[in-house]
Amino acid sequence: MTTIALAACSQEPAGPSPVGTGAPVIVPGSPGAPGRTATPGERVGQTPRPTVASDVRFAEAMIPHHRQALEMTSLVNDRTTTDTIRAFARQITAAQTPEIKAMTGWLAELGRSAPDGHTHTQASGYGMATQEELNALRATKGAAFDRMFLQLMTRHHEGAVKMAGEELAAGRDQRMRLMAKDVYSGQSIEIARMRKVLETLPG
Repeated sequence: MTTIALAACSQEPAGPSPVGTGAPVIVPGSPGAPGRTATPGERVGQTPRPTVASDVRFAEAMIPHHRQALEMTSLVNDRTTTDTIRAFARQITAAQTPEIKAMTGWLAELGRSAPDGHTHTQASGYGMATQEELNALRATKGAAFDRMFLQLMTRHHEGAVKMAGEELAAGRDQRMRLMAKDVYSGQSIEIARMRKVLETLPG
């Protein structure tokens, strides 16, 4: 009988636990509203959303996408003295470096490795610069660099916003959806700012 009792105790239900007959469980109300006592058998808390293929695709595609953005920002200091362009590069680096780390760690929890490097192709339709475009960017300086950098980075951001929108539409994992919301919001703001600066540059 002891063995049976222990086995039964070890089988915990998945997801939120139902309220039992022990100490009362208080469920918080909305801001400013009083809490309430949960009823016996009621399940409290949120059931974690399962990870789906869209979540994995988002992380595995966004990591190399971010890496290319960092490759472009790494060219800035040696090729321009424009404070606005340097500020954009710092902001992009500060935002995307920890995002790469977070997505890499999330994939590792699933037993998956982050993609190696990145590809230079526009075939996927997500704004990636080609190798020829990156070579041209490296070969320019001053005002020509500023204009090309903003053009390539604006298109690159537009691709990231598209990817984030797809994750928000089809993804289920809470962390990847929060990441997608940050990308969508942050890069949409940067797109508007870069377009505004681009309009002020000489043709």
